[in-house]
Amino acid sequence: MKNLPLGIQTFKNIIEEDYIYVDKTKDIYELLAYKGKYFFLSRPRRFGKSLLVTTLKEIFSGNKELFKGLWIYNKIKWQKYPVIRLDFSSLSFETPEKLRINLGSRISEFADDFKISIDNNRDYKDKFRKLIKKLSEKEKVVVLIDEYDKPIIDFIDNPEIALENRTILKNFYETLKSSEE
Repeated sequence: MKNLPLGIQTFKNIIEEDYIYVDKTKDIYELLAYKGKYFFLSRPRRFGKSLLVTTLKEIFSGNKELFKGLWIYNKIKWQKYPVIRLDFSSLSFETPEKLRINLGSRISEFADDFKISIDNNRDYKDKFRKLIKKLSEKEKVVVLIDEYDKPIIDFIDNPEIALENRTILKNFYETLKSSEE
């Protein structure tokens, strides 16, 4: 008998450790078939957003074997894309300056993971733009963002910091739009 994946939000762990997984890959297929460039999925807490993001990461990483026995397994052309998965809950952002610094550091880590050289003296926006540009020279880039609003929500009682963090995030997300090609 399989166990429930209580507290586990990573698709790969659920599959590899043989937990119960409710197959929603048909819904993911329909979402991908829509051919949109940007998707914003907002649901209540504990509604499976993080699991969805990690499932998309595995699909776009071309990890077909993880999906054996699931609806999507033989329905798509499995292709490997460079995937940037950023989870804002994993960043430290006690101050807006720390958010800027740690966002830049995380982007540098992605560059290292992909063996791409970017100038570490750049700010987080320039690093992100450069990373996307270099990755897209070979293939389209997939950017997945989880907990996109955490640096704002965590400071809801401190409007000054929340507003500054909102500006940082706005600049960061504008990089996606300017990097669309």
